[in-house]
Amino acid sequence: MNKKKKYNVISLFSGSMGLDLGLEATQKYNLLACVELNKAACDTIRLNIEKGNLNKGVKVYEGSITDIDPKQILKELNIRSGELDVLIGGPPCQAFSTAGKRKSVEDPRGTLLWQYLKFVEIIKPKVFLMENVRGLISAALKHRPIAERPEKGGKPLTEQEEKGSVVKLFANDLQKIKGEKYNLDIFEVNSVNYGAPQIRERVLFIGNRYGHKINFLQPTHGKPNNPKEMVQGDLFGSKKLKPWKTLRDAIGNLNESSPELLNFSPRKLEVLSLVPEGGNWRSLSTDVQMETMGKAFFAKGGRSGWWRRLTFDLPCPTIVTMPNHASTSLCHPTETRVLSVKEYARIQGFPDKWLFSGKISEKYKQIGNAVPIKLGEVAGKIIADFLDSNPVKIKKNSKEPNYRLVYIQSHVRTRKWFNNGKAVIFDTNNDTHKYSKPKTITKQRVL
Repeated sequence: MNKKKKYNVISLFSGSMGLDLGLEATQKYNLLACVELNKAACDTIRLNIEKGNLNKGVKVYEGSITDIDPKQILKELNIRSGELDVLIGGPPCQAFSTAGKRKSVEDPRGTLLWQYLKFVEIIKPKVFLMENVRGLISAALKHRPIAERPEKGGKPLTEQEEKGSVVKLFANDLQKIKGEKYNLDIFEVNSVNYGAPQIRERVLFIGNRYGHKINFLQPTHGKPNNPKEMVQGDLFGSKKLKPWKTLRDAIGNLNESSPELLNFSPRKLEVLSLVPEGGNWRSLSTDVQMETMGKAFFAKGGRSGWWRRLTFDLPCPTIVTMPNHASTSLCHPTETRVLSVKEYARIQGFPDKWLFSGKISEKYKQIGNAVPIKLGEVAGKIIADFLDSNPVKIKKNSKEPNYRLVYIQSHVRTRKWFNNGKAVIFDTNNDTHKYSKPKTITKQRVL
């Protein structure tokens, strides 16, 4: 094993470099180039190169990935196809998010998955890492409205309308790459289980051209009210979990005299001033609920983000690109204001020295879309350990590549917000208000 060797990386859809900084934290990688469309994000990358926060030799390719030729990148980097160690990136995920309209690949953004695959086909990296939203796992190539589905009396779903058809097609097309047979391991994980102070479900695709399975790390952190809880481990037993990192761990010691923020409107601030720490819309009087929520008051399910004030004593919910909306509010626990840009960055794990370019709204977007640095670090270490093991000399699992989906406790069951007709405010002395035990820790299936 070569502990000192560093592995060369090209980054796609780099954004504000969350995934890249995660890999850099392992001290096992050398970033050569990044490709990014958004100008503000490219300015962020260039600014940090200028300030010495990134290697000055990093090449920045600003523009659409559809217009950038991977062969030209290889030529300019003086690398031949097949020589690159690792290719990373997270294609824009709105088309697959369960929070959106789920237009899937009918939305042009969905085709960016195949633009990523084009880079894999031409560059032929030894390993690739692709990050995306959990909704990608169940996304269909064609979306059938719920009202028209078989259970509602509609025709049977076609193969393209079946859940998971996007990932199946991606895996099939990966197999067709000439000269290479990539093994593909897909992991459903949650950043909070690996030391990030944020509940964020993600899907990580790890492909390697050596035909080996790559296993992901079992959770290292667990619910704060039971740090002695055991998790599923290997044949030699399990290990104890550390308590989840909380919002206090991330921002509790941060003092900003003039926080940079895009605050709530005066009307929203007035409503949020009525919400206690750890509460949401259910803490308000019925009259105020109905007046401020409109039709959403009568909706079913969800809505925990409406008029939400955070608590220091639990991990932060998934941060979004705009924290000042009433329905996805991220209000500071003790101050009636939105989380600041610096607090946002702390929650995602960005170093304090990291700088962001653009308007305040663009900074929130860059940070909100980033991969939690801690999750990138865990994935980076797993890949570096795999490459250190000299996989060329290790016997392959089988002659044919393996494509599997592994669920690793990605769904964190949230605490109660409502019980016995009353709003439930988080209380550190009451275990019933905390996160409940996961029903499933690990399971896997072959695609």
